Amino acid sequence: MHFLLILCFNVLQFILLKTEFSLNPKKTYEYRYEGLANFGLGMPNRAESAVKLTCKLKIVGVSAQTFLLQISDLAFEEFNGFPGKNSFIAAPKLTQRISAQLIKPFTFEFASGHVGSIFASAEVSDTVVNIVRGILSFFDLTVKTTQRFYELEEIGIHGRCPSNYAIEENKETGDVTVTQVVDVTNCREKAERYRGMATAVLDDISKKRGDSIVSTMRYVYTIKPTLEGGLISRAHGLEQQHFSPFNVKGGSFKMKATKELLLLDVRDTPSPVTGTYGPMENRGNIVYKFVEVGPHLPIVMQSLDDAVSKAVELIKHLAQVNSYQIESATTEDVMKLYQLLRLVPYEGLEVMWKQFAAHDEYRRWFLDTVVEVNDARILKFLQMRFQKGDITVSEAFQTLLLAFEHLEPLPELVEMAKGFLCLPYSRSNVFIWQTVALSYGSLVYKHCTYYTPCPVSAVQPLLNFAMDSLKNNNEKDMVLALKALGNAGHPGSIKTIMRFLPGVSANPVDLPPRVKSAAVQSLRLIAARDPHSVRDITMTLYLQKDLPAELRMLALMILFDTKPPMALVSTVTAHLQDEKDLHVISFTYSYLRSMARSRTPDNVFLSTACNVAVKILAPKFGRLTYRFSKAMRVDWFSDDLLLGTAAEFFMLRNATEIIPTEIMMKGKLYAIGRILQLLEIGVRVDGMKEFLGSIVSEFKGELNDFQAIYRQVGLRNLETHASDKPLLHVYSRASGQEWFFADINREFIRNIINIASPSAGKGSPVWTVIENLQKGISWHRTKAFLIFETRYFQATTLGLPLEISKYYQTLSGITVNAKAAINPPLTDHLGQLLTSDISLETDGFVGCTKDIWMSYGINTELFHSGVEFKSKIPYSIPWKLSAKLNIKERKFELDIPSSKKEVELITVSSEVYAVSRNIELPTLPKMTPMMPRAIDSNSEIVHKDPTVLKLETEEQPNNWHPRDKWCTENNIYGAVFCIESELRRAYYHEEYPLYYLLGYTNVAFKAVPLQANKAVDKIQIEVNAGPSQDPTSTQELLVTPRSPPKVFNSTPEAIFNIRALAVNGNHKPEGYETVVYYTPMSNLRNTQLIVSQVGDNTNWKMCMESVLDGRAEAHLRWGAECQSFEMLLKANTARLPGSKPTLRAKVQWTRIPETMAEFCTGIKTYIPGMAFLLGFNQQYERNPTQELSASFVAASADSIDVRIQFPEYTVYRQSIPVPLPRGSLQEFQYYARNTTM
Repeated sequence: MHFLLILCFNVLQFILLKTEFSLNPKKTYEYRYEGLANFGLGMPNRAESAVKLTCKLKIVGVSAQTFLLQISDLAFEEFNGFPGKNSFIAAPKLTQRISAQLIKPFTFEFASGHVGSIFASAEVSDTVVNIVRGILSFFDLTVKTTQRFYELEEIGIHGRCPSNYAIEENKETGDVTVTQVVDVTNCREKAERYRGMATAVLDDISKKRGDSIVSTMRYVYTIKPTLEGGLISRAHGLEQQHFSPFNVKGGSFKMKATKELLLLDVRDTPSPVTGTYGPMENRGNIVYKFVEVGPHLPIVMQSLDDAVSKAVELIKHLAQVNSYQIESATTEDVMKLYQLLRLVPYEGLEVMWKQFAAHDEYRRWFLDTVVEVNDARILKFLQMRFQKGDITVSEAFQTLLLAFEHLEPLPELVEMAKGFLCLPYSRSNVFIWQTVALSYGSLVYKHCTYYTPCPVSAVQPLLNFAMDSLKNNNEKDMVLALKALGNAGHPGSIKTIMRFLPGVSANPVDLPPRVKSAAVQSLRLIAARDPHSVRDITMTLYLQKDLPAELRMLALMILFDTKPPMALVSTVTAHLQDEKDLHVISFTYSYLRSMARSRTPDNVFLSTACNVAVKILAPKFGRLTYRFSKAMRVDWFSDDLLLGTAAEFFMLRNATEIIPTEIMMKGKLYAIGRILQLLEIGVRVDGMKEFLGSIVSEFKGELNDFQAIYRQVGLRNLETHASDKPLLHVYSRASGQEWFFADINREFIRNIINIASPSAGKGSPVWTVIENLQKGISWHRTKAFLIFETRYFQATTLGLPLEISKYYQTLSGITVNAKAAINPPLTDHLGQLLTSDISLETDGFVGCTKDIWMSYGINTELFHSGVEFKSKIPYSIPWKLSAKLNIKERKFELDIPSSKKEVELITVSSEVYAVSRNIELPTLPKMTPMMPRAIDSNSEIVHKDPTVLKLETEEQPNNWHPRDKWCTENNIYGAVFCIESELRRAYYHEEYPLYYLLGYTNVAFKAVPLQANKAVDKIQIEVNAGPSQDPTSTQELLVTPRSPPKVFNSTPEAIFNIRALAVNGNHKPEGYETVVYYTPMSNLRNTQLIVSQVGDNTNWKMCMESVLDGRAEAHLRWGAECQSFEMLLKANTARLPGSKPTLRAKVQWTRIPETMAEFCTGIKTYIPGMAFLLGFNQQYERNPTQELSASFVAASADSIDVRIQFPEYTVYRQSIPVPLPRGSLQEFQYYARNTTM
C-alpha cells in the first residue's frame, strides 16, 4: 500500500509538472552568461576580430510580474589576430568602465514568457541597456506543449519578426528542447536604421537576383519542467550574417554572434525584495533601441573630452601642414575633426567662429568642416550668420548647400529649415536664394523617404511660392519654384504643378516654354512615389499633337520613369504609327530602342515591352537620321557583383531650328539593391537660337568670316535681344537633386566682353589682376569634402549594434605663386598687351587625396570590432616654370626646370584589416591585415577541437604576390616615368569576386630624374606661329630628296615652328623640332611638315607632304634623312557619267618598320572573322602586295556599297543601311569631282 501511494504521488507530480516557461517571483535564479561577436572571412590563416563579454546574473522576484536583474563578475575581452595563433586579451580598463554601469540594478516586467518594459537608473547609458536587452532576450520565448511545431510573430530584440518553434522531449531526463528560429530578414518592424541613403532608390527586382546581406538567428533552450513552470537550465543563441559589397553568393565577410546561458542555482527568496535599488526610468521594451551615433564614427576613435579645444587645435594643425601641398597622411585627421565638431555645442561653434573669422585659412577650414554638424546646431549657426551677414556670398552658397545636404531629415529640423525661406539675407543674392529654395526641396524629399505618409505641411512653403509666382507672372520665380518642387518630389504638389501645364490645367495660362519645361521635369521624382497620377498627366501631354514637340518629348521621358506596363507602351506604339511630327517620332522610337536593349534589373519588364514595340515600329522608323531628336541609353549590370551602370543622353529639337532646344546627359549607379543617380547636366537653348540664327546663316566656313559676322551681326543681335530673356540655361543635378542652375543673358555676355575688351582701362578687373601679377601673388586654397557617408545599423542578438558604413572623403588643394613682367608696361588700356613682351614666373601645386573606407562590425562609443577596407588615392602635380609671350610676333617660350627628386604623381593603395578599438586606449587601435604579410600555405594549420589538421588540398588558396615595375626613359629630356605595383592576393573559387578586395594593393605612377651622363638643367619649349622665311629650314626642305616637284614652283613659308629642347649650359641643346610649311599655289593647298631630332650625331627626320586639290594626298617618309621608311595615303571622290557617287581611299607602302609589319600581320588574322560577323562576303584574289584600298559607293539615298581590298583577298558588302541626313546625298554628288586615281 505504501508503495502504491508513493507511485501515485510521483505520477501525480509528473502530471502537474509544467513546461511553459515562466519565472517564479518567489525564487532567486543565478546564471552564467557569455556573449561573443566574431568578424572575419571564416577561413584559415585569415585575421579576425572579436569581442567577448562574460558575467553572472541574479534574477529575483520583486512582484508577480516585476523582477530584479543584478549583474556581477563582468569581464570584457578582445581578440584581434589569427585563430590558433592569437588569443583573447582582457581589457581591464574597459571592463571597469562597463561594469560601473552594469552592476547597477535593473528591473523588468515579465509575463507569459515575455519580457516587457525594462527599467534602469538615468545614468546608465543606452548602450549598456542594450547589452541588458541582449541578456534578457534569452527569457523571451513562447513554449507550447500541445504542438511540436508552430509559427508566431513576436516582438524580440530584432523587432517584430516571425519565429518558428520546434519542440522535442528527452524521454530519459524529461527535459524539453525548444528550438526557435527567428526570420530576421522579413521582420514587419525591424530594428534597423539607414543614414545617408535617402536619395538612393530601393530596387526590389535587383534583390531577386541576389543580396548583399543574409542573416540567420537560432535559439536552442533546454527547459526543465517544474511545478511552477518551465525552468531554463541551458540556452544557446547563434546569429550568423554574411555580408558582401557585391553578391553574397560570390564570397562574404561573416559575423558570428553567439551567447550562452547556464543555470548555476535556483532557490527560494528568503525575504521579499524592497525598493532599495533607487529611482529608475522606463527605458523601453525588449526591442533594441538605437543610440545617437552621429559623433561615433566606425573608422576612428579618440577621446572626446573637451571637444572645442581639440577641434580648434586640429583645424590649426590641418591648415598648417597643408599650407602648400596636401599631406595625404593627415586626411584621417579630417575625419577626427568631423567627429569632434559633432560634439561641440552651439555656443562652442560661435566661440570657434569668433576665433577663426579674422584668419582666412582657419575660417575656410572651419566653414568647410562645420557642415558635418548635421543637426539643429548647424541650422542655428547658419541662421545667425545670415542674420548678421558676416559671411560672403560664396561662403553662404557652399556652406548652406552642404549643410542641408548632410542634415538629418527629422521633422523638427525640416520645420526649423523653413525659416531660411523667410530670411532677408536669403533673397539678397540670386544664387543664395536659388540655393535656399533648391536645398529646402531636397531636404523635404529626404524627409519623405523616411516618414510616410509625408505631411503636406513640409512642402507647403514651396507650394505657396509657386502660386505667388504664377499670380505675379514672375517667370524667374516660377522656374525656381518648380525646380524646388521637383527636388521635393512630394505627391501633394501634383495639383499645383498641373496649373503650369497646358492641356491638363483647369485654367490654362500661356506661359514661356522654359516654365512649361520646368513644370514637366518637376514630376521626375514624383514618378516613383505616385506613378499612376504621373502616368495620367504625362500620357495626356504626350498625346496632344498641338503641343510643342519639346514638351511632348519631356513628358515621354517622365512617363518612362514611372516604368509603364505593357499596355501603356502598346498605346504609345499605336499612337506613334499615326504621328506626323518627325522629331516626336524619332525621339520616341530611339527611346524605345534604347530601353529594349536595357539589362538593368529595374527595366526587366519595361525592356520586354519596348522590345516588342521596336519590332513593330522598326520597318517604318528604323532609318531616321541624327538630325532629328534622339534618346540614347547604354547600361550594364552584373549579377555576380550586383553592380551596374547606365548612361543616358537626350537631344531635343524642333522642326524650325538647327540648334537643339535642349540637351541632357545623366548617369546612374546600381549597387547593393539600390539605384543612385550620379551627375546630370542639362543645357537649354532659348534666346541663343535667335542670337546665333543670322550668324549661322551667313557663316561660309572661314574663320575670318566668323569674326567679321560676329562683330557686325552678333553684337547687333545682342543689343536688340531682350535683357531679361536668357540666351542659355544650364543646370546640374547630383543624386537626382538639382543643386545649381544659371541663366546666361545679354548682360552677362556684355560684361564678359567689356572685361576682356582691348579698350578696357584701369577700372577693368583684368587690369587689377595684371597689376597684382606684376607685384607678385601667392594664392592658396584647400577644401575638405565628405562626399558621402552612408550607414546602416541593425540589432544583434547580443544587444550590440551592427553597422555597415561607407565613407568617401576628399581633401583638395591648390597653391599658385606667380610674378609677371610686361615691357613696355601698360599705361592706358589692355590692348597694349598685344604689342608687349610678357614674361611670367610661377610655381605651385595642385593635388587631391581621396580616402575610401568601408566598415563592417560592432560600433559603439565604447569599442569597435569588425573588418575595415581602407583605400587611399593621393595625386599631386607640382610645377615650376617660366614663360615668355609676344602676341604680335606670335612667339611663345616655356622653360621648365628639371626635377632633382622623385615625384609620386598618383598612388592607389588599399588593404583590408581586422580592427579592434576601445575608448580606454583610443590611440592604440589594433589593425591586423586580413591576409598575413608572409604567406606560406604549405605550413598553414587549422586548430579544430583538440586535433591539429593539415589543410586539405582543395582548401589551399592560390596565393600570389606579384611585384612589377614598368619604366619608360627619355635620355634626351632626362626623365623617367615608372609604374610600380605590388599585390597580395589569395584566390578562393567560392569567394569570387570578393577576393579582389582582399589583401594588399599598391600602384604608383612616378616621375624620376634620370641619372645620365649629361644632366639636364631645363626643358625649353619654343613656339613660333608667325609666317617667316627661314633660309636654313627652307634650304633643308628643298634639298630633301624625293620632294614632289611642285614644291620648287614656289618658295615655301614656315608658318609654324615648335621646338622642345633639353638645355644644359655646357652642351649643345638636344630634342626635337617641328616645322610646318605652306606653299601658296593657284588651286592647290600644299603643306609640308618636317620633324627633326636636334643634337650631335643624329639625322633622324620625319617628312610629310599633304596636298588638297580635289583630292587628298599625304606622302609620309621617316628615318635617317627621311629615307628609311615610306607610306602614301590617297583619297578622292568621283562621279563619272552614268555612275554613282564614289569615295575611294588607298594606302601604299614601300618600306615600313619590322614592328609595324608584325603588328599589321597580327591584326590581319582577325579581319576575315570580323568581316563575316559584320555580314561581309570574302573573295580570294591577288591584289597589289603593298597596298590597301577601299571604295564606298552611294547605292541609294540611305545605303552604300563597300569594297575593301587586301593583298590576299577582298571583302565586300552591298546595300549597307546608313541613316544619311536629308540632302546629304545631293551634297555629296555636288562636291564629287570627275577625277581618277
